Amino acid sequence: MMISDGAEDEEKWLAAGIAGLQQNAFYMHRALDSSNLKDALKYSAQMLSELRTSRLSPHKYYELYMRAFDELRKLEMFFKEESRRGCSIIDLYELVQHAGNILPRLYLLCTVGSVYIKSKEAPAKDVLKDLVEMCRGIQHPVRGLFLRSYLSQVSRDKLPDIGSEYEGDADTVMDAVEFVLQNFTEMNKLWVRMQHQGPAREKEKREKERSELRDLVGKNLHVLSQIEGVDLDIYKETVLPRVLEQVVNCKDELAQYYLMDCIIQVFPDEYHLQTLEILLGACPQLQPSVDIKTVLSRLMERLSNYAASSSEVLPEFLQVQAFAKMSSAIGKVIEAQPDMPIVGAVTLYSSLLTFTLHVHPDRLDYVDQVLGACVKKLSGKGKLEDSKATKQIVALLSAPLEKYNDIVTALKLSNYPRMMEYLDNGTNKVMAIVIIQSIMKNNTCISSADKVEALFELMKGLIKDLDGTSPDELDEEDFKEEQNSVARLIQMLYSEDSEEMLKIICTVRKHIMTGGLKRLPFTVPPLVFSSLKLVRRLQGQDENAPDEEASASPKKIFQILNQTIEALSIVPASELALRLYLQCAEAANDCDLEPVAYEFFTQAYILYEEEIADSKAQVTAIHLIIGTLQRMHVFGVENRDTLTHKATGYSAKLLKKPDQCRAVYACSHLFWSDDQDSIKDGERVLLCLKRALRIANAAQQMSNVTRGSSGSVTLFVEILNKYLYFFEKGNPQITVAAIQSLIELITTEMQSDSTNTDAAVDAFFASTLRYIQFQKHKGGAIGEKYEPIKV
Repeated sequence: MMISDGAEDEEKWLAAGIAGLQQNAFYMHRALDSSNLKDALKYSAQMLSELRTSRLSPHKYYELYMRAFDELRKLEMFFKEESRRGCSIIDLYELVQHAGNILPRLYLLCTVGSVYIKSKEAPAKDVLKDLVEMCRGIQHPVRGLFLRSYLSQVSRDKLPDIGSEYEGDADTVMDAVEFVLQNFTEMNKLWVRMQHQGPAREKEKREKERSELRDLVGKNLHVLSQIEGVDLDIYKETVLPRVLEQVVNCKDELAQYYLMDCIIQVFPDEYHLQTLEILLGACPQLQPSVDIKTVLSRLMERLSNYAASSSEVLPEFLQVQAFAKMSSAIGKVIEAQPDMPIVGAVTLYSSLLTFTLHVHPDRLDYVDQVLGACVKKLSGKGKLEDSKATKQIVALLSAPLEKYNDIVTALKLSNYPRMMEYLDNGTNKVMAIVIIQSIMKNNTCISSADKVEALFELMKGLIKDLDGTSPDELDEEDFKEEQNSVARLIQMLYSEDSEEMLKIICTVRKHIMTGGLKRLPFTVPPLVFSSLKLVRRLQGQDENAPDEEASASPKKIFQILNQTIEALSIVPASELALRLYLQCAEAANDCDLEPVAYEFFTQAYILYEEEIADSKAQVTAIHLIIGTLQRMHVFGVENRDTLTHKATGYSAKLLKKPDQCRAVYACSHLFWSDDQDSIKDGERVLLCLKRALRIANAAQQMSNVTRGSSGSVTLFVEILNKYLYFFEKGNPQITVAAIQSLIELITTEMQSDSTNTDAAVDAFFASTLRYIQFQKHKGGAIGEKYEPIKV
């Protein structure tokens, strides 16, 4: 309630102040219109007396000040007119000093002083010196700040600068600098003193008010940076030391932070670079509570951008030993503030690293040095719980990846993996994903086992469970995404040298085998296919190469693959393991390794018999087995017969009759191969097809019993197509009579069961008959062959 009452009172006081100001301004305007100088000065002084109030907060006082400022502009124009009409500006300067109260007197003095300098009747430096000294008469913090702000405003375009119309003798720039520095110093003292005005309980409110007024002080530094004559020497010898002296001596947290930031933002980058030592030397002298990390981070950010702007400026950085000075300063600041939060220290090192990567991209030792310093600061802290700190570490570790676009370069940094140790498990994974994304984005090829070892060490958060965390605790989608990233990474590991590639495969296998059962279905397939790529490269290599144990050979790789796929059966992931065994069998076939291929088939069969119980999975598996076996050419008669016999046996034992039928007629291809004359057993092909027909017939009868209809004739049409295939391939056992009777059977079935028509089957059968007609009209040997078939 008291606060709202105070705010209401303040509004009343402001309204009263504005009313008084406007009333006197009205009379001042009348006096100005009638060129009555005496009344104009009288009413302007009364108008400015409203600024003597101590009742208003800085925010409200600013409103009142701005109204007075607008009126003073009109008064200044009147003074200019008067001086043109011949009124002595020196007399006017004397005259306004007779105003009763000091505050209105000084505002009027500054206004006339502005016209005085413009008239050039006295050197600008003398008038400015007089004004800045006179303003010491106001020591109330708020009133003094606004008065000096007014002085700064009216004088900023009248400084005796080089090239300015108010330029004086040789030392003219130093006079301008001296004036601004003196005004800045006094304003800063007033601003700092504000915190001691009023009761202690309102300290927070006063700090907020002070924060609102900071730009009044900071504008002086902006004016200094705009003075043309302030070159590097003047800045180095006079401006910076004087400003820093004021910053350090004021011992005020808010002022120190704001003014350091101002210095960094308003003065040119090249000046900062050449005065690094002076600027950084002030940092440890600041109050411990000052947020120095942000100040230094902004300085390094500016210098980083300066370095990135042009390669021509880089020698300057080397010349002034920028990295050494920055590194040393950060070390001193962290040492001087033992209570600095970890996030603060890591942020500083992150900024230093960004700076280093921009300025010295070729100096990996500097980058490693920064990481090393950070590791030292973190030592003994264990895994970080602070999310802000871990976020900064991710930024720190991501910076080299973004700069070099190459994980191989980052792997050369000895402190890189040490930094990862401080990340919690979740963030460790995030960082590992960042590394993988960098490799993918830049298409980086990791081509040595040592680098792969180092890389997988970095990514262990994705490869295995850390500190007892179970993959079951993870979100299923996230887990899949993570493991798919690892799978993509495995495909990126490649070396032209076969020996090295084998070492890479062994290294990857060593790591992924520790990943737990849930990860293996994601990580084993890419490793298998990566190994098979190597096998293809080695294909045809002399198997009796010397030192076979040490050298990469298909046999050796197949041994590794057998053991690797075996791990999937423990998961269990039987269907996946079966597919991989068949892939390996095909590769062994291409390498003419019959015993190896047979072993892989044996493993696939064992899995089929012992592990695959689901009927759908069995159907898929048996078709995969038949498809793979059909392409094999390496097997001798005995081995092939054994495998083929097993496959046909499995086909006949499938649960559903249609599945049995399709698997059995697929087996017919195992006895007829276009590429191999030794595999052309027409009788066994016919046996398979007849068996398929019997099963199809049985399926139809069962349908009749259970549903009361004869069921679809799809299976018969499919078998007819197989008959035509082998007939065309020249199998003597497939006769025109057999085909003819099958066509008639299908036609009869379709006519007898007209109620249960299936459009798809009708279209399929019609298409098959059209094909026969087409072959008939083709002419030549094919035409003759098909001619006897009546459609």
